[in-house]
Amino acid sequence: MKINFETTPEFARQIDKNDVLAKFRNQFYIDDDKTIYLDGNSLGRLPLKTKDLIARAVQKQWGTDLIESWNKNWYTKPEVLGNKIAQIIGASDGEVIVSDSTSVNLYKLAKAAINFQKGKTRIVSDVFNFPTDLYILQGIIRELGNNYELVLANSKDEISIDLDDLKSKINENTALVVLSMVAFKSAFLYDANEITVWAHQKGALVLWDLSHAAGAVPVELNKTNADLAVGCTYKYLNGGPGSPAFLYVRKDLQDQLSSPIQGWFGEENPFEFGLNYRSASGIRKFLTGTPPVLNLLAIEPGLDLLIEPGIDNLYEKSKGLSEYFIFLTSEFLFEFGFEIGSPLDPAQRGSHISIKHPEAYRICQSLIHLGNAELKIIPDFREPDNIRFGFTPLYTTFTEIWKTVERLGIIMKTHEYELFGSERNAVT
Repeated sequence: MKINFETTPEFARQIDKNDVLAKFRNQFYIDDDKTIYLDGNSLGRLPLKTKDLIARAVQKQWGTDLIESWNKNWYTKPEVLGNKIAQIIGASDGEVIVSDSTSVNLYKLAKAAINFQKGKTRIVSDVFNFPTDLYILQGIIRELGNNYELVLANSKDEISIDLDDLKSKINENTALVVLSMVAFKSAFLYDANEITVWAHQKGALVLWDLSHAAGAVPVELNKTNADLAVGCTYKYLNGGPGSPAFLYVRKDLQDQLSSPIQGWFGEENPFEFGLNYRSASGIRKFLTGTPPVLNLLAIEPGLDLLIEPGIDNLYEKSKGLSEYFIFLTSEFLFEFGFEIGSPLDPAQRGSHISIKHPEAYRICQSLIHLGNAELKIIPDFREPDNIRFGFTPLYTTFTEIWKTVERLGIIMKTHEYELFGSERNAVT
């Protein structure tokens, strides 16, 4: 989306008027127009169809059909949803399944890959990876007797990863490379094909965390010959708080890898109730226990909303929203000491923007808590000095971005942020 931006609110309203994705905003629950939701992105908005679906599921499937609902609606849902997610992340049917949390799925796939890569003792990640990914890897290394090393690629600018440094750390002794495709703070976006080709040349497998990428940027797992991936469903997929995650295993690897957590839903025939585990074939072997059904069902409407317009259309609007925010920030906010904490090249950036300021936490609190303002604006804060703004093409408008930058300018001019303390809330 190449736009010659202007600074007036009328300009933003005109873009919104011509937005081909505008109709999708009305398919989400928006309690009032005085709240601008730019969380970046830890929780997507609630699709209206999810409200109705959960009500029906509780009353009819759980209330009336009871246990029969397992055969009627529930048992195959992890695979059905997996095939829908596959359409969003460039995978094929039978390569994605919904199961557990992102952390548990990352453990399963990382441990499976390390066990498969006999004799290789290096695991590579980067300093931008989401901490839980690193915690999981550290735990696996302890389980395996500390006979493996975890090495992290660095950044020169706190915005992007030094690719030369990353590549230098991937050698013939590397079993696994684990990276977030989009970095959670800066939104730095990897070229998945470049990294995968390099890793494969060294004999390493690559495991992508797609939590900040799926539903926001084009992810082409099959085209890039990706090995493994995990991701959550509560961000851009709008599955709801704590909704189950997904995992991807390339089809030719499925028979070669074994899940390290053997649960009854991953058994060949769980309702024979045999005493000795026999792994299911294909992607289903990576299931573990009984899924949280209501949370599982809540994922589907959000997926359908993403599939309808297609990821390419979503990405074009995402880039437009991000570029507009950067433009307005440079026009109105640099004078107050703000800096852009995300890559300026949209090809190297996901669908959120971080702006940095020494008073970032208190500014963030001022945006959220109304005071005398008419608008409540919800971004999120990431240590040490990042305010993170997420742009979800299905429901974020250009007018909301203009109003957000205007509000930031008022906060800085009036020093309103000084009314707030620096003590952090438990969730930031």
